[in-house]
Order: sequence, then C-alpha cells, then structure tokens
Amino acid sequence: MNEPSKIIDPSIGPMKLVEAGIVVRRYYLEHKTKKEIAEELGISRFRVARLLDQAIEHGLVTITINTPPRIDVELSVRLRAAFGLRRAVVAVATDGPDTFLRQDLGQVAGSLLSELVTAEDVVGIAWGRTLDAMTASLTSIAPCTVVQITGVAGTPAENSTELVRRMAVASGGPLYQFFVPLVLPDAHTASTLRSQPDVIAASSRFPAISVAVLAVGSWDPPDSQLRDALAEKDREQLERSGVVAEICAVFLDEQGRAVHSAVEQRCISITAPQLQLIPELIAVAGGRNKVRAIRAVLRGGYATTLVTDSITAESLLND
Repeated sequence: MNEPSKIIDPSIGPMKLVEAGIVVRRYYLEHKTKKEIAEELGISRFRVARLLDQAIEHGLVTITINTPPRIDVELSVRLRAAFGLRRAVVAVATDGPDTFLRQDLGQVAGSLLSELVTAEDVVGIAWGRTLDAMTASLTSIAPCTVVQITGVAGTPAENSTELVRRMAVASGGPLYQFFVPLVLPDAHTASTLRSQPDVIAASSRFPAISVAVLAVGSWDPPDSQLRDALAEKDREQLERSGVVAEICAVFLDEQGRAVHSAVEQRCISITAPQLQLIPELIAVAGGRNKVRAIRAVLRGGYATTLVTDSITAESLLND
C-alpha cells in the first residue's frame, strides 16, 4: 500500500521545524537511538518520540510501504493466524488457465525457498506440476543438500528426478536421487527396489531433512496426477476409505488422518511419520479444486508453511 505524500503543515513554527528536522535526520538517516538523540539535543526521550510522531503527522516525514503486487499481505497474515502456520504466502490470483496459477505459485515458492534455505539445510523435494514450475524458476539458492523424497512420477519433463536435478543445479550442493517408480505393481517389488543402493542412499537422509517442499493432490474433487495414475480399483478402494487428499503418496482423510492401504505398501516414498518429523514443511498448492485437500493437509500437520493463491486463501478462511 502506498501512502500519498503530504504537504508540510505551514503552521509549524521555524524553531520546532528545525528541532524536528534534526531529530528526523538523526533517527531515520543516521540510525541513532532515541536516547542518543535526546542526549545530543538535551531533551527527554519522550520529547524525541513526540517530535517523530509530529513529523509524520504534519508531513515532514512520509512513509511509503512498497509491497510486491503479487503478494496479498493481509490474506497471508490472516491465513497464518487462522491455521497456526509458521508462515503463509498468498499470491494474488490472476485470470487464466491453471498453468498460469501453477507458474505464479511456483515463482513465489522458489523465491521463498531461496530466502529461507541455508547451506546447512538438507532439502527434500517431492514432485508435481506446481513444483515443476518452482524448480524451473529457481536461478540460485544456498549450496544445500538436495534429496529426492518420492519415486519417479509425472511426465519426463516434470518428474521427480528432473525436479531434484534442477534444484541441485541451482544450489551446487550434493544430490541424492533414485530412478525408481513411485508406484509399483505389488508390495514385493516395492520392497525389493527399496534395497537398491541409490534408494538407500536417499532414504537414509530422510531423518536429516530440515526443509521439505510438497505438492498437494486432491481426490474430491479429483485433481491429482497420482490418483490418475492408479488403477480404477485402487482409486475406488481409497475413496471408500475416505481419502480426500494425498501428499508424497501419504493418503489423508477429511481430518488429515493418514489412511493406510495396500497401495501405500507399493509406493516408494517418504512416510507420514518421517514427514511429520521435518522441521519445515512447505506446501505449495492452489486452485478451487484443492481447497478441501489443502485443509486436510493443514489439519493433519503436514505443513508449517503454505504457499497458495488469494482465491484459495479466501475459501480456506470462509468455508
């Protein structure tokens, strides 16, 4: 929000104007404390504070708050408070197809990740179209360790291995990835593949992950690549069990409780207990179809930070 410039009040006398001008210069430009200014001018700290207030009131000082237009600060604050999140970042929704929304959210998430991550962090990356947009927007990030936390899913251009590769290129840090499908035909095959060296190398670092970036899949209404990839009988079984969302192949009901099934045993992915031990869980998701799923993720404690859009944020707050 930009405050309009004010005209200096002509009723201010020259002595007060000079005194206030000195206080303002010392405080805002030279970054002196009120105590230091009071001692220099031989006045009380209360008098300094009053002069600073009057300087703003009478137009001697104008304050401009430049908020990036793509972020809705008020909604971000309300959403964080409503769901007890560590942080929420709400992008202003724009007209256009879902591709535009994913790009917007991906860019915001990428900027947030670049801001938060340090060289000491171990970052876990899931998969999804929004995370594909996020990694595509990354230009640089601290030289952190990058770990793939789900098996390969999605198209060749946006699958798990490609996402973590891009992330590692941006960071220049160590990379742990594995070329194993997310969902296997049976539990025995999945168990066998979990013993592969590259899977072991990555999964052994799951307990060290300090930041994980996650996409959210919706089952009701359907908006999930994992759901689309499963056989019809698997989808029906999970829906009968009350699944409304999934995050890293962890299936959740309306209240955010993990729904266990035979499908879970066939997935190569980080587990629900492992996710909940990660200090920073950044969920990146938006769109009207994702509201119910995002709420389940928040209720289940699978996000400490949420990156979403303004329409979704309003729905989460009002429904």
